[in-house]
Amino acid sequence: MPSATNDKLVADVKMVLDDAESLLKQAADSTGTEAAALRARGMSMLREAGEKAHHLQEVVVAKGKAAARATDDYVHDHPWRVVTLSFGAGLLIGLLLNRAR
Repeated sequence: MPSATNDKLVADVKMVLDDAESLLKQAADSTGTEAAALRARGMSMLREAGEKAHHLQEVVVAKGKAAARATDDYVHDHPWRVVTLSFGAGLLIGLLLNRAR
């Protein structure tokens, strides 16, 4: 799923939560059937936000699993390249830390 879609989903969840919070505040100031209707609408919006958040979580978990799978495949396909890169990165970090003293 593209990043723009993820950003839109996050923005939608935030908007629904803000709207629900506003409705629940209005419901607290209202009485009778108006308050009940506002509370019901607010709860519906909160459920919708929960569903969108759950969908976002599923997308993030799926992307994380795909990245881990790709990394695992790369390491298995190119073990010596990974060892060499890791050694080089460790050497560079060690040299930089040694110079900082």
